Amino acid sequence: MAEKQKLNPTLKLVLDIGPLVLFFAANARFGIFAATAAFMVAVLAALAFAYVKTRRLEIMPLVTAVIVVIFGGLTLFLHNAEFIKIKPTILYVLFGGVLLGGLAFNKLWLGILFDSVFDLTEEGWRKLTWRWVIFFFFLAVLNEIVWRNFSTDTWVSFKLFGVVPLTLLFGALQYPLLMKYAANPEEAPTGDGE
Repeated sequence: MAEKQKLNPTLKLVLDIGPLVLFFAANARFGIFAATAAFMVAVLAALAFAYVKTRRLEIMPLVTAVIVVIFGGLTLFLHNAEFIKIKPTILYVLFGGVLLGGLAFNKLWLGILFDSVFDLTEEGWRKLTWRWVIFFFFLAVLNEIVWRNFSTDTWVSFKLFGVVPLTLLFGALQYPLLMKYAANPEEAPTGDGE
């Protein structure tokens, strides 16, 4: 069986953040409704590009694309920006809820999603999952606070310049846990380029 094709990490980051950058730029120039349409197209284009490169669809980008299309479509059809603003809240609660439900039924979904990237012990996956559950719920609450109390432009800026750096920082802060609970410590990344 052939090994699964993987995206270059830099390309994956571009595909993940690129639609958000376009959303920000389109909002600044044309407003929230044009930005929403551009965001929908960009998310679908990124998903299609990733599929062409790897011949598979990853679950998180697929779920994200479906929710973007649904809530973006409602935003445009009803001409109501609240739908696109609550989309992140719903997405974060969905991801956090699925991970939490998995923990309740002893299914470590995070381990299934990232097993090709990290090789952790069961305790490591459990602890990492709890941390992501808490982080997703934190982001949901934060999104609600920002969109309900600030302008649309501030909310759009927050998505790019607040959520993205917070997520990258949170991910980086998990490195000690990844090292401590590596299933094969001798194969764990050392941080010195080896």
